[in-house]
Amino acid sequence: MTSDPTPVQKIAELAKGIDFAMLTTVDETGAFVSRPMAQQDTDFDGNLWFLSSRDSRKVAHIAAHPRVGVALTSRDVWVSVNGTAEVVEDAGKAAELWSPQMEGWFPGGPEDPSVVVVKVTGETAEYWDTPGGLVASVLSLVKVKTTGERYHGNDNEVVEL
Repeated sequence: MTSDPTPVQKIAELAKGIDFAMLTTVDETGAFVSRPMAQQDTDFDGNLWFLSSRDSRKVAHIAAHPRVGVALTSRDVWVSVNGTAEVVEDAGKAAELWSPQMEGWFPGGPEDPSVVVVKVTGETAEYWDTPGGLVASVLSLVKVKTTGERYHGNDNEVVEL
């Protein structure tokens, strides 16, 4: 008999395999700035990891305003993480997180002194999951059209990390 996953395990399960995230920081004027980031494949424990350039705007934003949001999405899963970011200067951690596709952004490899690690410590996460994926969603929407009842086909929960 298998037990249901804990809320953090559920977030980990949903986030696994989503390669890109949108990282939202706050700029010097207080405006939100979002940009795509390659999510590094790790065992999710409430933290998300990204590699960045030391001299990037996002690193400057994090230094001034560490509160961030991260959105992860696929065809049938949406995860939003709210937390605090920090810039970690650790070549060993960068090497641990390194993947071949990162060479496109950092041709000097993880040892390049311009590479830093951005660690997002999640505080809360909210997810929307569509069990059964796209086919289940389409069938549910057809049912809505025929019955006139509101769609209730996805799971949604806010999780404390």
